[in-house]
Amino acid sequence: MDNLLGKITSRDALVVVDVQNDFVDGSVAIEGSQAIIPVINRLLPHFAHVVFTQDWHPPGHVSFASAHPGRVPGDTARVAYGIQQLYADHCVQHTRGAELHPDLDVSNEHMLIHKGARIDVDSFSAFVENDRETLTGLDARLRKLGVNRIVLVGLALYGCVRHSALDARRAGFDVVIIDDACRARASLANDEYAAALTQAWVLRATADEMLAQAA
Repeated sequence: MDNLLGKITSRDALVVVDVQNDFVDGSVAIEGSQAIIPVINRLLPHFAHVVFTQDWHPPGHVSFASAHPGRVPGDTARVAYGIQQLYADHCVQHTRGAELHPDLDVSNEHMLIHKGARIDVDSFSAFVENDRETLTGLDARLRKLGVNRIVLVGLALYGCVRHSALDARRAGFDVVIIDDACRARASLANDEYAAALTQAWVLRATADEMLAQAA
């Protein structure tokens, strides 16, 4: 797998997953997530193609515990496409919580992908929503640009980053996760999720190891 950590070229895309106010310091904050932003900012200038994803939920979204009477964050609910994990209201469209964190450097040209924008379908992955039918369009857009390797950073490591990595591999991309540019929720930081990434041939690396390939 080490051969996946090759020189950064125009065929690479950096995908920054859900570095939004609600995940950093808001209603569904992930401990330590503020610390990954400078690491991500170091990586950004080295990629010709950059994608930022945003959870982009309407009020009353299916993933909100408040949309299911009697349920609280941490519960699950059966929805049309299976079992849905429930959360506090977060990343509601056109609110501060849904905005990319202000410390994130978005000054260079980039692509923006909204996910979970339908009231009845959540989306962990940057590629395919949780009904496993609705595509975000990211795959096609990256193919059009000639991208064949995706470098993933963001939140949360064993949540949306993991789902994005596995779907990217299913779509045929090489995938690298930059560990020190991600944070995991304590409840999801377990060996089973890490093993699934290894089994899918997802490489884990540090920002320094990635940037050593930029020269």
